[in-house]
Amino acid sequence: MPDIVFLHGEVITVDQQNRILEAIAVKANRIIAIGTSEEIQRLVGPETTVVDLQGKSVLPGFIDSHLHLSSYGIDKLGVSCKAPHIESLQDIFHDLHEKASGLPAGKWVRAWGFNETKITEQRYPTREELDRISMEHPIIIIRACNHISVVNSKALEILSIHNDTPDPKGGIIERNSRGELTGRLLETAHFQIAKKVAYSEEEKSHALALASADYVAAGITSIHDAGCNDADSFRVMHQAVRNGLVKVRIYAMVCTMDSPEAFLESMIAAGMTTGVGNDRFKIGPAKLFTDGSSSGPTIATRKPYTSNPEDYGILYYAQEELNRRLGEAHRKGFQITAHAQGDRAVEMVLNCIEAAMQEYPRPDARPRIEHAGVSEPDLLARMKQLGVVPIPNPAFFYEYGEGYVRNYGDRVNHMYPLRDFCENDIFAAIGSDSPVTDYRPLFGIQAAVTRKSKQGQEIGHNQTISVMEAIRAYTWNGAYASFDEHCKGSIEAGKLADLVILDGSILQATPDTIADLSVHLTMIDGDIVYRAGS
Repeated sequence: MPDIVFLHGEVITVDQQNRILEAIAVKANRIIAIGTSEEIQRLVGPETTVVDLQGKSVLPGFIDSHLHLSSYGIDKLGVSCKAPHIESLQDIFHDLHEKASGLPAGKWVRAWGFNETKITEQRYPTREELDRISMEHPIIIIRACNHISVVNSKALEILSIHNDTPDPKGGIIERNSRGELTGRLLETAHFQIAKKVAYSEEEKSHALALASADYVAAGITSIHDAGCNDADSFRVMHQAVRNGLVKVRIYAMVCTMDSPEAFLESMIAAGMTTGVGNDRFKIGPAKLFTDGSSSGPTIATRKPYTSNPEDYGILYYAQEELNRRLGEAHRKGFQITAHAQGDRAVEMVLNCIEAAMQEYPRPDARPRIEHAGVSEPDLLARMKQLGVVPIPNPAFFYEYGEGYVRNYGDRVNHMYPLRDFCENDIFAAIGSDSPVTDYRPLFGIQAAVTRKSKQGQEIGHNQTISVMEAIRAYTWNGAYASFDEHCKGSIEAGKLADLVILDGSILQATPDTIADLSVHLTMIDGDIVYRAGS
């Protein structure tokens, strides 16, 4: 007899037939039956809890296939540049000053979510402006894309960055016309500071718990973590899952923001490989970065930016090095992936995947490309041939859409091309890239269906998909991307009881109101981990 049954609902199974049923029965951590309300009612015993859904939608638990759990949690401990009251640099400076005044000297003061296009001044802050806030606290403001930051003089001192410090490979330490540091750090110059912006293990664990709570309240039951700040944060994340602080299931990419090559080498040497772990925490793909941020803009493109005919973006590796590093991971049994936003970077990753598969053939390797930002038809054909799983981010259009049009022109018609992925039978799994943009899957589904910016501009409308297609990209395709389609991603008997119940019908909602729905209940492993109002 089931422990709990849900009756009279809109059960969106996401099975092979995309059946819409009415009821589900759950025992322990598994779905044991689905069908009509009458069929499931017959299974009810004296100890069974019966829930009348009254027409609410039930979906497989959402799987966010690319986000940063620890970064989002740490951000919640700092100043949010996305807060509703932030309209200018002065608003940010005020909040930073308030934060610094409550911290001992020497403690880092962190702001996140900065976007120079969204504030009155339409520019980055300067090092001198941050110095006026405090010379006793290191201060860092991280751009929304998490690829660029601005720091004050105290931070530069701690980071040992001076006027004569050379740019790291794949990054820029910005200087003015007099050769003086501006405080702005781009790409690897930004990533290299991650391990020096220190937080205690207690703070990291608390941050992870905060992030997990937000994610389960949004209906997310599984995440593919796209990289921690450093190796210690990876350990703390695993420990937080074991201790029950983190409720979401984690498929953890082997990647750190600082020195990802060294971390990958150490994991290979330790005998780790994709799939090690259990259904709560499992080692995922080996990941490297190949280019920059789509909104920065710093992505590597085959043609120059529409906004700047001299700019082709930033590349982190030569083809040979990328092939060698990810090729070795593939040889040792890892699923491989890379951050690739521009079409030049996507092409390089495809070259790498092709070389690895030819040298070390392996059935069903499921290589991934994180973001696959500008994916034109020739690149799609190669993805299909190589069995690549792209991880697009449609929610970016809402926050950064106008900038995409300005920087890339007509290429927006091939950015995160979900329609092309569907029509070419390429299993694309959606990720939010939180905290870069909104983590809510309902928001991401609406963005995939409408491709509208915050101002209402349609960005590449030819790539919109249906609600059902978007739901599949957030559920079954996400399970496929982590080799888990046999146990989750759809509502079928025998699969894990990871479910999300909405407060209404997603299939009856108009495209522009999908994100107005809210999550009524989230179940992970048969346990109710979130209930609205409780």
